[in-house]
Amino acid sequence: MPTEPENASSSDLPAAAGVGRRRALLAAGAVLAAGVGAAVGELVEHERAPGRATTPGAPPPAAPIPFHGARQSGLTAPQLPATRLLAFDLPQATAADGRETLRTLLTAWTRTLAAAAGPSPDPRLRADGAQARFTSLVGLGPGLAARLALTVPAGFAELPPFPGERLDPARGGGDLLLQLGAADPWTLAVLAELAATAAHGAGAAPRWAQSGFLPPTAPGVTPRNLFGFKDGTANPDEDAARQWVWGPPGPHQDATVLVYRRIRMDTAAFAALPGEQQDLAMGRRAGDGAPLTGTAEHDEPDLYAKHPDGAYVIPTTSHVRLTGPRLDGGARMLRRGYSYDDAPGDRGLLFCAFMRDPGQFTRVQNRLAERDALNPFLEHTASAVAYVLPGAPEGTALGDHLWA
Repeated sequence: MPTEPENASSSDLPAAAGVGRRRALLAAGAVLAAGVGAAVGELVEHERAPGRATTPGAPPPAAPIPFHGARQSGLTAPQLPATRLLAFDLPQATAADGRETLRTLLTAWTRTLAAAAGPSPDPRLRADGAQARFTSLVGLGPGLAARLALTVPAGFAELPPFPGERLDPARGGGDLLLQLGAADPWTLAVLAELAATAAHGAGAAPRWAQSGFLPPTAPGVTPRNLFGFKDGTANPDEDAARQWVWGPPGPHQDATVLVYRRIRMDTAAFAALPGEQQDLAMGRRAGDGAPLTGTAEHDEPDLYAKHPDGAYVIPTTSHVRLTGPRLDGGARMLRRGYSYDDAPGDRGLLFCAFMRDPGQFTRVQNRLAERDALNPFLEHTASAVAYVLPGAPEGTALGDHLWA
């Protein structure tokens, strides 16, 4: 969980109240997926959909999220409550044939996802006359980029091995990665079917799939992970993102790199810790998300503050200290993680972080692997890296810049 948990909100709950709330959240961790639908329509401003009658007094349906744009909607729209990640491999071929296959697939996905964004011809995406809302992003794996000699950002490569990880190759990697977001599993299932059909038609084979969810969360509030802590607190604003997340002007402008890690969390063992020990391990208070040196969630952690006995207020092994931007020259990641719950002993975090330089993740993860206080409760079980393509403005297809 190499993040300093940040989205765009704060809570004024006192620390004492946070303990009770945390226990309730942890106890409910296995059933959070059932509550995903409760957050439908809460993440963006509602707009009336044309041609749809509404019950008097009922909120109007939310407007569809456009597919076309300079950046992909999976990064520009607020996180929707449910996600599905799908990885595919292309057949081995010459570079020229592989490029043609990739171009065919990216064009097919552009056409499929743009049509699904509305008005969709598929009745399954028009429940009660309202157009389904979803987000998507498409990325290319390092292996594919190397085989086809594609122009990708400098330093884009597979991650090195890290101490303590136990990666399952069947759950990670891949030539292409597609992430879908929606308000409900139904919409994800339909979109995944449409995307897989387009991929099959272009000659791609499925490699792995993973579903995730967010807890019901009010608009503007940072969601919590299955440890009960806010996850995404220190995300960069647009100015910082232009420096650290998005590619510089040129062929990679509005592109970025995704680092994906499937991280199993021992929620029961962590919940057994006293609340104060949990806060010390994280470096933040669970109740309000504030750093141990602050009073509000978005206060900047003071890594140099000490107790009278000389000990750091934020311990040297705390997650917040080890992931702090100050240790990386101010570099920040954009984190849009989800929780997962695949079995009683297999639940945790789908870490999805976006950055210009994947070497940033390597530096952070090496620090965490060495001394993070959360290590006894975490295990990395899958990994993937993807070059997230710029968006496709109207009249273009994803990846068009690859052929320029």
